[in-house]
Amino acid sequence: MSIPHAAAPRRATISDVAREAGTGKTSISRYLNGEMSVLSPELRARIEAAIKQLDYQPNQMARGLKRGRNRLIGMLVADLTNPYSVEVLQGVEAACQALGYMPLICHAANEVEMERRFLQLLTTYRVEGVIVNAIGVREETLRPVGEGGIPAVLVDRTVDGLTADMVGLDNAAAVELGTHHLLERGFGEIWFVVQPFERVSSRRLREAAFREAMSAEAGARGRTVVLDLSDAAVLDNTLAELDRTLDCSLDEAPHNALGASGGAPDTSLGASNSGRIALFAANAPVALCLARHLNTRYGAAWQARIALISIDDPEWAELTGVTTIRQPTFQIGYRAVEFLHERIDGGEAAARDCLLPGELIVRASTSR
Repeated sequence: MSIPHAAAPRRATISDVAREAGTGKTSISRYLNGEMSVLSPELRARIEAAIKQLDYQPNQMARGLKRGRNRLIGMLVADLTNPYSVEVLQGVEAACQALGYMPLICHAANEVEMERRFLQLLTTYRVEGVIVNAIGVREETLRPVGEGGIPAVLVDRTVDGLTADMVGLDNAAAVELGTHHLLERGFGEIWFVVQPFERVSSRRLREAAFREAMSAEAGARGRTVVLDLSDAAVLDNTLAELDRTLDCSLDEAPHNALGASGGAPDTSLGASNSGRIALFAANAPVALCLARHLNTRYGAAWQARIALISIDDPEWAELTGVTTIRQPTFQIGYRAVEFLHERIDGGEAAARDCLLPGELIVRASTSR
């Protein structure tokens, strides 16, 4: 014998409150909207008592739509498994709380089609603004947001053809900071390892900044390695090719590290790491992939053979001693909401790029 589930208790409505307080719905609406001057003290007391007695919770969405404001902002996130996204989201949530907004988070899981669908969905929810941190969103995909009068702020990445506020890391300065750190430590051969960068502006900027920094350094050798984390077969092939090149370089390391007479190693600044290759990871997911692979291949002492630095500073980097360039992720998220708030309030200034500096955190992985 099946026992029917008990029906959920019915939530009190504004009509219930009006009946309990002995007044009309208009007076209740005025009370909820803070128009206390048009209500007598005795009526205000009755309404307050009725709301408490019935545990009445006003429908904020319905109230917001009547006023043309619902305090909802959407945030489209490419990858919530990336610690960067989570840390930016913490700044977004803090700013939303301070400014009275409710964030609606959409995780696209690095799927371009999912990004398009979420953006369409956000317009149906009539959000007041959108924060976009996406991998492949295009100008035509964002056009319904802009043309519908919904302001957008971009995080970390620009979109070709779209003029909008952008908040993110100063990528050129961060890459220059990391490259110069490696050069100062004596690494004459540096590989910049990055995910496919054709569709992602921040990756393109970082790769271009690396090539520029290396071209300005006489005698230094640099190369770009593309690591596709989304394709297991391609990833395995790239890592295997990387291993073969590293093995050849490491085979020459004892000779390179010795002085001209074959005696003690040369420990001068310019030659202290002449037998080691430095890997510069464009972000934390790439750095984690490299660190795990190197640890599997060379063991726990892999950092004595190969150097590693990364943009992003995930918690595991401190535990494993990996040098990083820490992004101001909380500030990026907080500032994005502030920019959006200004646009929602009618700000019409020219589109701005807010580029925040990274911080070099030196650890054992780039030691001499």
